[in-house]
Amino acid sequence: MKYKDEIKNRLCKAIDDKSDQLIELTKSILNNPETGFKEFQTSKLVSDQFKALGIPTIENIAITGVKGVINSDVSGPTIAVIGELDSLKVYGHPHADKKTSAAHACGHHCQIGMMIAVATAFKVSGVLDYLSGNLVFIAVPAEEYIEIEYRDNLRKEGKIEFLGGKPEFIRLGAFDDVDIAMMTHTADSNQPGKIAFGGTNNGIVAKRIKFIGKAAHAGGAPHDGINALNAANIALSAIHAQRETFREKDTIRIHPIITNGGLAVSSVPSEVTMETYVRGASIEAFLSASDKVDRSLKAGALAVGGAVEITTLPGYLPIKSNETILEHYEGNAKTLVGENNVKRLTHRTSSTDMGDLSQLMPIIHPYVVAATGTSHGDNYLVKDYELGVITGAKAMAMTVVDLLMDGGELSHKVIQEYDPPLNKSTYIELMRGMFKNDTFDYR
Repeated sequence: MKYKDEIKNRLCKAIDDKSDQLIELTKSILNNPETGFKEFQTSKLVSDQFKALGIPTIENIAITGVKGVINSDVSGPTIAVIGELDSLKVYGHPHADKKTSAAHACGHHCQIGMMIAVATAFKVSGVLDYLSGNLVFIAVPAEEYIEIEYRDNLRKEGKIEFLGGKPEFIRLGAFDDVDIAMMTHTADSNQPGKIAFGGTNNGIVAKRIKFIGKAAHAGGAPHDGINALNAANIALSAIHAQRETFREKDTIRIHPIITNGGLAVSSVPSEVTMETYVRGASIEAFLSASDKVDRSLKAGALAVGGAVEITTLPGYLPIKSNETILEHYEGNAKTLVGENNVKRLTHRTSSTDMGDLSQLMPIIHPYVVAATGTSHGDNYLVKDYELGVITGAKAMAMTVVDLLMDGGELSHKVIQEYDPPLNKSTYIELMRGMFKNDTFDYR
């Protein structure tokens, strides 16, 4: 045990020695935010960092993804440390891009900082000789499930198949060599403690919706038109009417937006577009709710005698972290921030494509409580970069040591005990089965 602690201390010192540069790099990503499948600057930054460290690098995975590989001299399991490249779009965020409104209002810039910190530590500390197995560092695009129209067009052009980064990485085989994966997210101060871990998350499907009516003079002859905006409003009311049918344990969340409500106030709206998510605690729950949403959308079109086109797109699967790895992560976290500052999570109704990986392999997805404000809001700001980058990286690096020391004994135990709900083939089959394109025409 003492020997293992010495290895962990060497890694932590290596991270501390580079802390100023790592935080500066993280803030440079904050000030250059890019949304999913457009993260070209951030992707190049990661590639440059890997190459500077002498890490063999694969680029342009799923358009902007990057993968660096460190092999030890002793064969064993492969552990992935992941960071997410993309930002959100939030009006009024102090670090938003003035042209695109892209903003790191969820802390993904810190994830990249942590991932590079762990990679740096293992390359410069000289501890690889004591490990059995390999490390991969994966910068994944497009975790934030936004800009659905843009991504769906990429899909139609054949550039991607799935609209999220990790699902695309899975499809392309970028995780085929990975046995265990981990990443650390940031959280706001509404979460107690300094480090939070465990818990579960909702899964999700997304929908693109187009209501089709008939244009007419809105003042002179509205009776000659079919109002697509009225169809959309009726559909929204019908979705709200479904809410009492959702069970508490399924934690259903549906939150549609109208992306185009008509072209001119003088014309009866002939085309109205919407997007929505349908989230739930289980695959069965969110697919059942998705069917109810479709009924509601059809009701809106039927009521006005219009049409509706519904495209359902697979999103992300529910997440569940591996308890054995969490036990070791918790112990490491407590040595860094104190026992009273490490808290266990329950269920969260947000969604992440780390859930997809959790259906295929053992994963952990802890949080560093380094931000203030509201997640995805214009006031979400990482305030504690020491915690949000340096401490978060140390906790992961120490857990990697637990997994790959002693001949990789702990990793072998975790892998042997894990019974994955899906394999790559059944996962892709499930995801493809969620795609639907339906048209209901009542004109």
